Amino acid sequence: MTAPYRPSLDEIAAARARIAPYAPRTPLVRLDLGLPDRQIFLKLETLSPIGAFKLRPALNALLSRDAAALANGVATTSSGNMAYGMAWAANRLGLPMAAYMYAGAPQTKIDGVRRLGGEVRFISLETWWQYIIGADRPDFPELLINPVTDQAVLSGNGSIGMEIVEDLPEVDVVLTPYGGGSMTSGVASAVKALRPQTKIFAVEDESAAPVTAALAAGRIVDIETLPSFVKSIGGPSLVPQLWPVARELIDGAVTVSLEQVTAAMRMLFAKSKVVAEGAGAASLAAALASPDATGSVVCVISGGNIDAEAYSTVLAGGIPSA
Repeated sequence: MTAPYRPSLDEIAAARARIAPYAPRTPLVRLDLGLPDRQIFLKLETLSPIGAFKLRPALNALLSRDAAALANGVATTSSGNMAYGMAWAANRLGLPMAAYMYAGAPQTKIDGVRRLGGEVRFISLETWWQYIIGADRPDFPELLINPVTDQAVLSGNGSIGMEIVEDLPEVDVVLTPYGGGSMTSGVASAVKALRPQTKIFAVEDESAAPVTAALAAGRIVDIETLPSFVKSIGGPSLVPQLWPVARELIDGAVTVSLEQVTAAMRMLFAKSKVVAEGAGAASLAAALASPDATGSVVCVISGGNIDAEAYSTVLAGGIPSA
C-alpha cells in the first residue's frame, strides 16, 4: 500500500472540479445558541445526494482513475457511508461495484448500496479491519479503493475544507468526526493551507477513542472498544499509514459521551431540522463541551444515515442499543 501524503491545494481544487458536476456544494449554516464565547456553524454534509460526505471521496477516487484500472469494476471496504457513496458513484459511471461490510453496519446503508446496484459482501469485523489497514485484501478482480489511505479519497475530502474557508474566512476551529481519519486529514489539509491559525480537532466517542489514546501515549496503541450505536467513528486502533499525516495536521482530540452525542442529535433536529447519525452529531457535541471550541466554530455534520428505529429512540430521549 502506497503511503498517503497531505494533499496540496492544487490537488484538492482538481478533485473539487471533478466532483462538482455530480455532487452539489453543501451549505454552511449558523446554529444560533446564544453562547457568549463561541458561534457554531454546521457544514451539512447530510444534504449530499447520499446523505453523507463520502460521496466526495468516492467520486474523486473513480473519476481520477483511467478506464483500464476500472475494467473489472470497483470495490471498497466500509462500515456504511463509503460503500453507499461508492455505489452511487459507480452507478452513475456505469461500473460494477462491491462493498465489503460487516453484519453490524446500519441497515439503511446496506439497503442504499443494494438499491444502487452494488453487491454487499459481508465479512467479520476483524477481516474488515485487516482490509482497512492493508494487512489483507480480498481475492477478487475489482479495483479495491481503500476508504482511508487512497490519495484520491483524501483530496476529495479536502473539498469540504476548501468550502468551509470560502464560506467563513475567519474560521477559528473546525471539528470533524474521526473514523479512519481520511475526512479529518483531507479537511485539515485544505483549512491549514488556507488559514494556518485555524485549530483542527478530531472528535471521537467514548466507546472507541484511539486518537485520544495515541496522543496520550505518543504512539499508536491498541484499545478496548465498547459496543455502540455510533458506527462510523472509532476503532480498535489507528490506520498506521495515515496517522503521520493526521498527527501533523490536528491540534488535538475531543472525546464525547453517548449522552452528549444523542443530546446533539436532538438539538440538530429541534433547532435546525437536521437529521444526523451519531458520528455526524459528534462534532456538535464536541463544540458544546470542549473549552477549546471558542470563536467561530465549524462542525462537520458528516452524515444522516441512521436506521429509523435507532433515530426514534434518540428523539424519545434514549440511547439506541449497539
